[in-house]
Amino acid sequence: MLQESVFHTMDLAADDRFDAWVQRMGRTHAPMHLSSDRAADYRGHQRLIGLADVTVWPATFDHLVFCRTPKLVRQSDPEVYHLSLLVRGEGSAAWDTREAVYRIGDIHINSSSRSYEICTGPEPVTIVGVEIPRALVALPASRADQMVGRRVSGREGVGALLAQFLTQLASDTGAYQPQDAPRLGIVVADLVTAVFAHTLDADLLMPPEIHGRTLTLRIKAFIRRHLSDPELTPARIAVAHHISRSHLYRLFQAEGHTVASYIRDRRLECARRDLADPALRAMPVHAIAARWGFSRAADFTRAFRTAYGVPPSDVR
Repeated sequence: MLQESVFHTMDLAADDRFDAWVQRMGRTHAPMHLSSDRAADYRGHQRLIGLADVTVWPATFDHLVFCRTPKLVRQSDPEVYHLSLLVRGEGSAAWDTREAVYRIGDIHINSSSRSYEICTGPEPVTIVGVEIPRALVALPASRADQMVGRRVSGREGVGALLAQFLTQLASDTGAYQPQDAPRLGIVVADLVTAVFAHTLDADLLMPPEIHGRTLTLRIKAFIRRHLSDPELTPARIAVAHHISRSHLYRLFQAEGHTVASYIRDRRLECARRDLADPALRAMPVHAIAARWGFSRAADFTRAFRTAYGVPPSDVR
């Protein structure tokens, strides 16, 4: 049987459970600030399966917010990639201005060398986590790092091969001997490398026009998620998608509008919808404007009148 370390918070007094889980997570991946709305009586279960330099860790745990700050990265960086196959529940992650949402069957990819915030859903989640040293991924670091924040499907293709292997390994380690651990670690490293290479190569092989259209759709989805942020600018959007501002401008010019006009029009549409909503009748017009990223009421009124021919108050 492979060497395992099992930890269950229910083996501890209620007051000690969350602190112990925080320490366990810090030793598993890298030091992090953790918080939870269930901290008073935290429930978490984890198995650590050692495969030489690679660690696989099936776990089920309550709501949790992981935060690895730039300061923590500077203080301690084991230079490992973390992958999570989401088996149950949901979660989201953010790196600076980049975000991703994960559902069952998705594989989340992270790095101890990056600051991030990860939040699981309100219900307990079940994952199969992997910690793999960066040096074991047989790709240039500059290429491999592009996978951080990517959402990979564990339901099809190369991602499914990795997901199936991890699921099978986590379900029964009794069929393996301790001397199998290094060989199994090599298998995990090879599958992770294959997933990274396949995803990155697929991006390169995609016809330029399809790649551009896909990127534009991703950017528009990003804009819609951040419409309420008055600091949503072309510069921020470009950084979040690892492209230059000139490239961003060209993508939108190909569709006949500018980045600024697209943001403005979506904000105005949302504001108009709220103004017409009887449930929001008590909310002042300026509050609705601020809700959709218009920090100055006068700018909102002028843009609204230009777009719809009437002032915002008339829609009510």
